[in-house]
Amino acid sequence: MPRTARRVPRRGDTGLWVGYGGARMDSARSAEHHGCPPSFSGVACMNDMSSPELSTLTVSRARLEGRVTLNGAKNSSLRLLAASLLTAGPVTLTNYPSGLLDAQVHVRMLEALGKRAEPVSASEIRITEGRAPASRLVWDGRSIRNTLLILGALTARTGAGAVPLPGGCKLGERKYDLHVMLLERLGARVWEEGDYLCAEAPTGGLVGADILLPMRSTGATENAILCGCLAKGVTRIWNPHIRPEILDLIALLQGMGAQIRVFGQEHIEITGSEGLDGVTHRVIADNMEAVTWLAAAVITGGDVEIAEFPTSDLEVVLTHLRAAGARLYHGEESLIVRGGACYPIEISTGPHPGINSDVQPILAAWAAHARGESRIIDLRFPGRYGYAVEMARMGVDYEIAGDLLKIHGTGGGLHGASVRALDLRAGAALTLCGLTATGETTITDAWQISRGYMDFAAKLESLGAKVRVG
Repeated sequence: MPRTARRVPRRGDTGLWVGYGGARMDSARSAEHHGCPPSFSGVACMNDMSSPELSTLTVSRARLEGRVTLNGAKNSSLRLLAASLLTAGPVTLTNYPSGLLDAQVHVRMLEALGKRAEPVSASEIRITEGRAPASRLVWDGRSIRNTLLILGALTARTGAGAVPLPGGCKLGERKYDLHVMLLERLGARVWEEGDYLCAEAPTGGLVGADILLPMRSTGATENAILCGCLAKGVTRIWNPHIRPEILDLIALLQGMGAQIRVFGQEHIEITGSEGLDGVTHRVIADNMEAVTWLAAAVITGGDVEIAEFPTSDLEVVLTHLRAAGARLYHGEESLIVRGGACYPIEISTGPHPGINSDVQPILAAWAAHARGESRIIDLRFPGRYGYAVEMARMGVDYEIAGDLLKIHGTGGGLHGASVRALDLRAGAALTLCGLTATGETTITDAWQISRGYMDFAAKLESLGAKVRVG
């Protein structure tokens, strides 16, 4: 019978998970090309024939007012979908953001591997198994970085896996050497074959081991957790990245019967099981969407209540934005943003509880509305400032010095332009700039925004913005 997942404690016997740290993602791995082993038990194939619905998004100056409810977190949902491959039992996700393009791509990948995905409602999905999952995913559509977690889950459960090399946002030096390392530590053989990454577990399956991550990597921590759940013996992950989405994944897996203990940022201990059960689990609120609406309310001088705001997950960001002029008031389960002023900021990104790399494009839009120089440095993905070129088309004055982005704010004074969403957070940041610019701002490749924001245009309209989609 499926279980109902519980949230893993954040303090107490699991330890305090506070601490900073950062490392540059500049390592690489070159793998030899080999043929796929005969142990691949099946091949699944599905073409992604869908085309993005949102091509352009046009906005003009507006003051946002009203109430907005956050959807389930994109960065959590994709991990939970991958975890469904570890069990033959039903997995039901509530508060699920079914409208996200990346989630839809992931669901079609699961279906290609033998899962059945039944949308119960716009915010609930039930995943069951029509047949044992294939070991190889043949996929001709757009890839997402989450394929690395699919590889780990397939190898843990079926003994082998092959997935397309990961896609998603092109954020500088995003390598997958840590994923290869952890699979090899658990006894697997890993290699590249053309555009595929393949893995094969030893006879009898993966074997628990100590995995030391040289940096606090979110994806590598998640993959090690997934693999450890079905590996024989005990797996310990040292120097893990403990953040809300990972705790949400652990809560789901514990609800499925996994034995997982968290010792703060020191290590995670997993005692492997022979199998996992089904589960019903509620996805946490999207903290990136929360920060986006918060910044939009302040930038436009608006008055917005953000329902289900994950305050405890965003304490560092909130501290920075309060100091930078935001007027914030906490309700029982919401945050009320009553305008304020955009003062210059100086931030660096880093592992949780620090500022997530995804937040910095949104904070760059904030900086564009401040008077004076703001400084942003991304320690996780150095040089992730491509959006600044697009903001410059709207009048933003910036310079890049090494890995440091300087924005010389003039209190706004932006003008509408045609700009391109280079990735989903860049698209959201450009939209925020467009909400204060004179004239119209048209964002091309706006489908990128739909990868991580559900009903983005509709929510803007509900808050009083003039929006046109194409």
